[in-house]
Amino acid sequence: LAVTGESPWISSFMRLPIVNKPGTKFLYNSLGSYMLSAIVQKVTGERVVDYLRPRLFEPLGIEGMDWEIDPAGINSGGWGLRVKTEDMAKVGQLYLQKGKWNGRQILPAAWIEEATTKKIDQAPDLPAAQRDSSDWTQGYAYQIWRSRNNSYRADGAFGQYILVLPEKDAVIVITSESPNMQDEINIVWKYLLPAFKEKALPCSRSTAELKEILSRLTLRAPAKSSSPLEKSISGKTFSIEPNDMKIGTLAFNFKDNTCFVSLKTDTATHEIQLGNGEWKPGVTNKKGPSLVARAKGYFAGLPPPKIASSYQWKDDNTLELKIRYIESPHTEIIVCHFDGNDITADFGNSFDKNLANKKPPLKGRM
Repeated sequence: LAVTGESPWISSFMRLPIVNKPGTKFLYNSLGSYMLSAIVQKVTGERVVDYLRPRLFEPLGIEGMDWEIDPAGINSGGWGLRVKTEDMAKVGQLYLQKGKWNGRQILPAAWIEEATTKKIDQAPDLPAAQRDSSDWTQGYAYQIWRSRNNSYRADGAFGQYILVLPEKDAVIVITSESPNMQDEINIVWKYLLPAFKEKALPCSRSTAELKEILSRLTLRAPAKSSSPLEKSISGKTFSIEPNDMKIGTLAFNFKDNTCFVSLKTDTATHEIQLGNGEWKPGVTNKKGPSLVARAKGYFAGLPPPKIASSYQWKDDNTLELKIRYIESPHTEIIVCHFDGNDITADFGNSFDKNLANKKPPLKGRM
């Protein structure tokens, strides 16, 4: 398979051995989806995101989407597409309506049926009790997971769901950062499923009231704080010892309840503004936390991330920086401890609680 600007991902995929006879054993394989993206681009001459624009996104009124690319400019296919939560709901509704949208057949109804019915068991030898308690053992379709209660879904890491319940004429969409995705979907079965009725429920609150409530929902920023240390480190630069993150220097400047942080690596300088007792909005060229952060070129093809950032002094010598990447579920947490002219900077994130994966703290000196 040749693609303009030959992709090392394609050649790597082609070199992988086929261990089992195709169709006999379930194997979750995101690169298989990438290969479908590569095939579409080869046949049409367009990236999948561009091919879908007039055929899917525009008819559904979906705008502002972007999709990661590989080194050859091919959309990653199996991951990395970013759309709004409301747009995810539109895709789910399209499937629920058998491919029809505003009277127009966007996708063939027969294909929707074919794509959402079980094609293979994930764990055919699993005891019935375990199978019946899991939404990951109900069968797999065409890149669609079958779920309990005769439903099906698209799902992504940390609890991004498009859950379609044909028997209830319903679509449930969730964007979250959940450490236990089964627990998350169990809440749907426990609370939402019993609430569905045969007839429409009486409207207890108007749409306007609901919008007003939603407009007031905010994520509280860390409490306002200060430290006498601000004066001594403001405007100063700390040289960081050699490290795997390739961070060379860290600099701080405090002014008007804002902490200006400059983080220099071997390839770029990242400037971030953090609010005191409030979230300071901004944009950065620093890539945020990700499951694929160890991969080369992750987030390639996406615009600079939007962030909201805040800082808090945990004590006179310990500064905590929180950077929320607001178009993702994740938050970066950097804890800096100052001891005279020395700094220890501990980089963490909101999802990786496994200490075995934790990077050692960075050490530096003014």
